[in-house]
Amino acid sequence: MNAPLTAMPDLRTLLELTVETISEASAIILRIRDKGFRTEKKSDSSPVTEADHASESCILEKLRRAYPDIIAISEEEFSAGIRPATGHTYWLIDPLDGTRGFASGGDDYAVNIGLISRGEPVLGVVAIPSAGQIYGGGKGLGAFRQDRSGRHEIHTVPVPKEGLRVLASRHYGSEERLHNFLAGKKVQSIGNMGSAVKIVRIAEGNADFYPRFGPTMEWDTAAPQAILEAAGGHLYVNNGARMSYDKKDRLNPPFYCSGSTIILPEPQDNLAGNEKDGSLP
Repeated sequence: MNAPLTAMPDLRTLLELTVETISEASAIILRIRDKGFRTEKKSDSSPVTEADHASESCILEKLRRAYPDIIAISEEEFSAGIRPATGHTYWLIDPLDGTRGFASGGDDYAVNIGLISRGEPVLGVVAIPSAGQIYGGGKGLGAFRQDRSGRHEIHTVPVPKEGLRVLASRHYGSEERLHNFLAGKKVQSIGNMGSAVKIVRIAEGNADFYPRFGPTMEWDTAAPQAILEAAGGHLYVNNGARMSYDKKDRLNPPFYCSGSTIILPEPQDNLAGNEKDGSLP
């Protein structure tokens, strides 16, 4: 029986385990990238590589060995039909977020490990292997970026007077929809990138706003949401309500990410779903 979080180790202990685990998974991904790999298609036509599977195996083995009572839900196992009951507290894992970009030789792919307790993300770690960066944070823990120079506390920032620094999806964004949404808002810049990298860039104060127009899966957002919120930001749906978890089929609705200021749409700008792609593109 999966126990509630109060019966589990403290969040800081779990955070350090997760940082260690995601570092090992990142190293595996980089080794596979350097030696070369094949890309295949899953049943939903989304791409998958050897790196997805190897990263997942590393993460699941380490987390399950350390804390066998905390159920782990991971993208590739879920796609293969392995869907255990979770109880109050469980891991949500994306072993390679942004596989499409990784397979095409890009750098903005990530690894996500989040911890859910009673429907809310309470801890998250996101690695960006190509940059040698790990982001972490959780409820009551603050947020940080760890790189070759050490570990540094991060925070969201107010919107600059020059206007919003907007991030958009690289592969699945709609320029027209984004343009319509931003009409009337003061915008400084718009950048495109893939995966959870967009959300942690807002967490560290390097961007202000990311509207996600189409559906994603819970493992795409759990870890970066925990970090973003620990840094003072927000991940929310159309009415400004915080994104919650334990949804049917693990499918997220459209959402927004912002720094310290929640930016709500005009009624006509409400996000509408598009094709499911299974990742943060």
